[in-house]
Amino acid sequence: MEIAGGTTLVGSDDPQHPEEWPVREVDVETFRIAPCAVTNAEFARFVAATGYRTESETFGSSFVFAGFLPDDFPPTRGVAEAPWWREVLGASWEHPTGPHSGLSGLADHPVVHVSRADAEAYAGWRGARLPSEAEWERAARGGLVGQPFPWGSELEPDDRHRMNVWQGTFPTEDTGADGWRGTCPVDAFPANGFGLHNMTGNVWEWCAGDWETDGPDGVTRGGSYLCHASYCRRYRVSARQRQSADSSAGNLGFRLAADA
Repeated sequence: MEIAGGTTLVGSDDPQHPEEWPVREVDVETFRIAPCAVTNAEFARFVAATGYRTESETFGSSFVFAGFLPDDFPPTRGVAEAPWWREVLGASWEHPTGPHSGLSGLADHPVVHVSRADAEAYAGWRGARLPSEAEWERAARGGLVGQPFPWGSELEPDDRHRMNVWQGTFPTEDTGADGWRGTCPVDAFPANGFGLHNMTGNVWEWCAGDWETDGPDGVTRGGSYLCHASYCRRYRVSARQRQSADSSAGNLGFRLAADA
């Protein structure tokens, strides 16, 4: 999709999220952005054509949400600040919950367990790139101004779910009231005003650039299927999350952009 350039508002004044401050005007050139995140099927074609190995495959592990692991799964190392994330040996884009898992039925779901370098490698193969944060946010807003969601101000307008986020009590119960537990197909929910699907929810999406101008960490946008108001309101168009550039996890994906 081609998104016209111009001056766009980026950020928010949300008191709980100073990393989004301040609301500011940013000039963006006309650019193109994919209507959906990159799927498992698309990434599989890249791997078949190039023999590429992701960083999680090289490292030998990645991070999986604990609720997806079988009850008899061997003990794993958790993240201290987020113990629901478990380091699982053999977890990768092709084995999203560990070596016991595969991609059956997930061809049209977003590829996950990809680092920023993995996303950039795929983008280069396609003759594309990752979007900047300003491009991503302009696209996510779908032509709206100052609204928290790609469709407007309400999380569930007319009591309809518009994105894939956690329903229930985090992290113990996901009711799946929005139709999904875990990832959903990249076009499962209605597009925004620019024809783009799932700009919030489902998976975090890598953007180009660093979290800070002088720091090595990367940045992701859009929230994921694990976001819940009780601990993570980052399913909004202004939300951003810091990630080490080599991070990989079961809720990290990306979409492509390009110059117009």
